[in-house]
Amino acid sequence: MDQRTCLVTGASRGIGRGIAEHLASEGANVVVNFRASEKEAADAVEEIRSNGGTAITAQADVTGRREVEAMRDLIHDEFGEIDVLVNNAGITQDTRFEEMTREEWDQVMDVNLGGVFNVTQTFFEDIKSADEGRLINISSIVGKQGNFGQANYATAKSGLFGFTRTIALELARSGSTANCLAPGFTQTDMLDEVDDEIQDKIRSEIPLDRFAQIDDIAAAVRFLASEESSYITGEVIDVNGGMDL
Repeated sequence: MDQRTCLVTGASRGIGRGIAEHLASEGANVVVNFRASEKEAADAVEEIRSNGGTAITAQADVTGRREVEAMRDLIHDEFGEIDVLVNNAGITQDTRFEEMTREEWDQVMDVNLGGVFNVTQTFFEDIKSADEGRLINISSIVGKQGNFGQANYATAKSGLFGFTRTIALELARSGSTANCLAPGFTQTDMLDEVDDEIQDKIRSEIPLDRFAQIDDIAAAVRFLASEESSYITGEVIDVNGGMDL
């Protein structure tokens, strides 16, 4: 990963931050994108730099095309064109479908699919022209299995499967790839807020009998971002402890 430039959206905390730190530890120039969490993003960059890595922050709401294009200009000025794009930014607005408002539906679609469209299209020429460019979309096991109260989130995350496979076909002639990760339930601050009884129930359905750690997801992203994955494209790769077995 030496000197390859990687943009990770939604990277100020959680899985996104773990991915950014992991890629930086492998020698990549990392861009930590954030929407509003400026301090957390700065902390992530400081952590990367303290460990000898190279990173910058880049503010942009992925739903705003002009903000994404301004981010591209910032990155090009600092590092030149990117080699790897990790579409990680996402939100949830959970409620039962019969009570879900159109606004709650649209907000999730706008970030989780619309944001992926904006960022991917803005950086498409970078990825296409890179020496083995990489597009990596972060989906979820919820996109495969569904989840009570998450009709909007499940729909958006499953939409990434078709998007990834289509972009893989369109990138193939350039030698660049597009793949998708579908993580299972991961030990983050968000999961910590879930009631212990519900956590126990979820864990009982995982054959490996544990939640994913952020490093489990980040390591899979590193592989897909590397030259080692050059003959893998259009795939949806599960990182879920065997929940689909």
